[in-house]
Amino acid sequence: ARAAKLTLPHYECLTPMFMPVGTQGSIKGLTSGQLEELGCQIVLGNTYHLALRPGAELLDAVGGLHEFMNWQRGLLTDSGGFQMVSLLHLADITEEGVTFQSPVDGKQMLLTPEESIRIQNKIGADVIMALDDVVKTTITGPRVEEAMYRTLRWIDRCISAHSRPRDQNLFGIVQGGLDPHLRQGKKAKDICVKGMVERNLPGYAIGGLAGGEEKDSFWRVVAQCTAGLPDDKPRYVMGVGFPLDIVVCSALGADMYDCVYPTRTARFGTALVPEGVLKLKHASMATDTRPIDASCSCMVCKNYTRAYIHTLVTKEAMGSQLVSYHNVFYMMRLSNDLHTSILEGRFPE
Repeated sequence: ARAAKLTLPHYECLTPMFMPVGTQGSIKGLTSGQLEELGCQIVLGNTYHLALRPGAELLDAVGGLHEFMNWQRGLLTDSGGFQMVSLLHLADITEEGVTFQSPVDGKQMLLTPEESIRIQNKIGADVIMALDDVVKTTITGPRVEEAMYRTLRWIDRCISAHSRPRDQNLFGIVQGGLDPHLRQGKKAKDICVKGMVERNLPGYAIGGLAGGEEKDSFWRVVAQCTAGLPDDKPRYVMGVGFPLDIVVCSALGADMYDCVYPTRTARFGTALVPEGVLKLKHASMATDTRPIDASCSCMVCKNYTRAYIHTLVTKEAMGSQLVSYHNVFYMMRLSNDLHTSILEGRFPE
């Protein structure tokens, strides 16, 4: 496990670090001011969705997403690649790029590595992600190898297209499914970890995980990748948001994580607590006058009871806002505790 300082154009972050996902440039139910108050260091935006609405040209005209959403700390944009999995029924993947059918108006949209970077240059995030060829972790066979080699070919196109290398950090993504030989191994000199490291990028992500595979397989791949990635560059495990996974991946040498989980689960009335989760919709909560978590110092736990939130969850917007606030606070506290415990030499305990 390592505790580090990551200096970005807009903010100096401490790792290990969890980054909440604000697909359209907002974390549902929370203001930028609240995110700052909660201690968020980096927020994620989604290139594909932001390009559809409000559009990269508008964001560029107003001075980028930082200005548009009134957020002065770190921003990271993904490449739009994940939509190959989540919108697979709408996507067609070739060497040139990915053609999507827009879920908004049904129009065809071709996302190439060059176009993804052009859009991200206009959005202006501190960290931008290369377009990779993403396959579900549960897929095996030649498609996994094809995607991994294509990801390596596409990273070179992303690097060539990147017009703002001085103020935006382009991270490469390690692909290769769960096959240890494809990610990093003795089989070929071009394999993904080695290929990415040779390109000397500002940081590296481990992609294509957290898609329903066994925990043991997932953690083994993280351990394998962190072992091959340089010590002086950030390592980002994409799509990981369960507290347990963050603790384990940090023990394996990873630094950055993102997921919709803490805020999405909040909208279903589920709060994160040290023991696991608390389902506030449950009938037993109706008369429970304790806070969500007695050990938590967030505004919600100080001011509201489980019974009050029980009456609101899934019925009133206020319910999901309160649980989202608590859950993001929980993740920020977890990140901070990881950082501090590593520095103080008590991480294992």
